[in-house]
Amino acid sequence: MNNDSTSTRVPLSDAALDELAGSVAGPAVIVGIGGSTRFSREISGTQDRLLRRLVLHHGFRALAVQDGAGAGAALDRYVSGGPGSAADALAHAWRPQRTEETAAALEWIRAFNREHPNDPVRVFGVKPAQAGRDDYDAVLAYAHASAPPEQLAAMEAHLGPIRSAHDIDEHVQRARGTHPGRPFAEHARDALALVRSLPRTGAYDAVVARMRLIVDFHEHSVAGRGDYGGEAAVWSGVIGDFRQRTGARVVYWDGIAHTSAAETVLGMAPERGAQATVGSVLRERFGARYVSVAVGFHHGDLGSVVVPEPGADLIDARLGAQEAPAHWLDLRAEDVRRHWDGPAKARVISGVYDPGQDATGYIGVPSPAEAFDVLVHIRRVSPVRWLP
Repeated sequence: MNNDSTSTRVPLSDAALDELAGSVAGPAVIVGIGGSTRFSREISGTQDRLLRRLVLHHGFRALAVQDGAGAGAALDRYVSGGPGSAADALAHAWRPQRTEETAAALEWIRAFNREHPNDPVRVFGVKPAQAGRDDYDAVLAYAHASAPPEQLAAMEAHLGPIRSAHDIDEHVQRARGTHPGRPFAEHARDALALVRSLPRTGAYDAVVARMRLIVDFHEHSVAGRGDYGGEAAVWSGVIGDFRQRTGARVVYWDGIAHTSAAETVLGMAPERGAQATVGSVLRERFGARYVSVAVGFHHGDLGSVVVPEPGADLIDARLGAQEAPAHWLDLRAEDVRRHWDGPAKARVISGVYDPGQDATGYIGVPSPAEAFDVLVHIRRVSPVRWLP
């Protein structure tokens, strides 16, 4: 299997990546590899190349991603030899996953599984089953067949705007000023009430179930919850239970606000205080067998936005004092750890990042050494390549 990083923009050398993987693997049963942004080719590439080494040389056999169970199952079917391309498998995945970088990782896993049919790598989503575009289509098809014209028009008015959240998250639409106005969860609940009033034909129960999934999707989104932190107990439970059920060593890809092994404070909502993360719950459950890796950067172009050098109060600025293209640091060594104790902030560039509000683009942690076992720092980043 090819491990080489020369075909992608991964500034760490192959030798450095090999050493990093060995340091990370150790006694770990779950490794969270968190990026400070989802929009960097170099950060995604580093997550991918580290995954490959953990699979090839350290026996990791599962990849957990932030997506619904259905989307995760589609990815698993592809890497298990199912029909279609990686891009096809990603068609209904969360928008930040639909990149050439993710597709390349899936293609590599598929090739690995073809060569190791009795010892495959599995892929799964950490969220419960979620609504997809086909659910909206099925609900509207039922309404077209059974609803009077005025009721059908009302259904279309409710479902039309909110399905856009499957391309651009509702909270991102609000941040960009493109949101149509009314909360999507309210539209979804009204649409459910209309569906329940339709004539009961053979498909009625199935359509109501699909509409409930749509309501659940919007009520549990970032905008619906009014919380950027995710549902740490649920997502960590999915990962931990998979580990306990299968015995597989798991790699978990997400943002550092989720993979951090300590509670975090979001710079965009500091008034909420410290919140549990997926990683902090996994640390409680698995102790040192959960290893947290943070992949951050100094500055660069992310396509939709150019990110300046980090503020002096961010750990990214401290790491950037070393002007190498990339380097990494294991904070578990006692002589290193004592230099990284105490409250700190780490840069986070999300889909709602505003360069004019750069000072809010961070997570606060009780100490870098408590939140992250390993820090990877990339000097300069470039944008991911979006799939068509």
